[in-house]
Amino acid sequence: MDLGNRLTLTRRALMAGAAAAGAALAMPTGVRAAETRKLRLLLDWYINPNHAPLLVAQEIGAFAANGLEVEIIEPADPNDPPKLVAAGQGDIAISYQPQLMMQLDQGLPLARIGVLVDTPLNMLLALGGGAIKTLADLKGKKIGYSVGGFEDALLTTMLATAGLTLKDVELVNVNFALAQSLLSGAADAVIGAYRNYELNILAIEGKTPLPFFVEEYGVPAYDELIFIAAKDRAAQPANAAFLNAVQAGIAFTMNKPDEAWQLFIKGRAQLDDELNKRAFQDTLRRFSHTPAAADAVRYERFGAYLQSLGLIKEARPVTDYLVRPGA
Repeated sequence: MDLGNRLTLTRRALMAGAAAAGAALAMPTGVRAAETRKLRLLLDWYINPNHAPLLVAQEIGAFAANGLEVEIIEPADPNDPPKLVAAGQGDIAISYQPQLMMQLDQGLPLARIGVLVDTPLNMLLALGGGAIKTLADLKGKKIGYSVGGFEDALLTTMLATAGLTLKDVELVNVNFALAQSLLSGAADAVIGAYRNYELNILAIEGKTPLPFFVEEYGVPAYDELIFIAAKDRAAQPANAAFLNAVQAGIAFTMNKPDEAWQLFIKGRAQLDDELNKRAFQDTLRRFSHTPAAADAVRYERFGAYLQSLGLIKEARPVTDYLVRPGA
């Protein structure tokens, strides 16, 4: 795959004062300001507000202040980034905790080095004001989904809290038209909707959404968006510098959301619409304050959960894949 042909959003900060941007941009141990290390960051999807702190970090010079030149690449296929990173065709990729655990079970040599969004975004979603008021009301109803496997598992767990199984509902593949399938009546509820997107799509259409958040219905909490790297390169100091810059981008985005929004849409007029504005605001509280941190107990718990569902053969010890760069 020719990564050079993909969309690149690299911008080096050349401001004379960038190196003195404050404690939030302090250089981590092992990285000297005189060195510039190029990193290729592969996104999980096309650019959206979930990625705002990364673009903000570029614009405020956080990457440059940490001795990095970061190339941000949108994937041609969202399934590619973990494989490309494992093969050495990218340095860092954004992925998802459940997917990482399943890919480790399949033998991909990956490690989790940090986190961007440390709460689930996933949910089961229906329209309010109708026949569905509780999960028990889903019996005999059509439930739309985009991707099988993990979403089926989430739905199984959630339905069980209401005494239901997958046999009590009709599953309908709606691809990625989750909100649209609710609006058209093709589905009575959908699994895999994001609480910062589909909720806002329905609201913009004048509808009242009825969300059921996965962690409130038997699913252990997990990190939604994480940073991964090839296992043999996960601990390198450049990755620590990257996370240090990301933390600066997150802090700026949270502290100055109006300014951060303008930096996010700078040169990207296609993102300046009502849906992205709402999604941006709703995602602010979801970003991790400490992107280099890892909750080993939570990862152990979620690994056991995936194993109990048969999605992985065996839960790996967290020491196999939770790596602290530069340590």
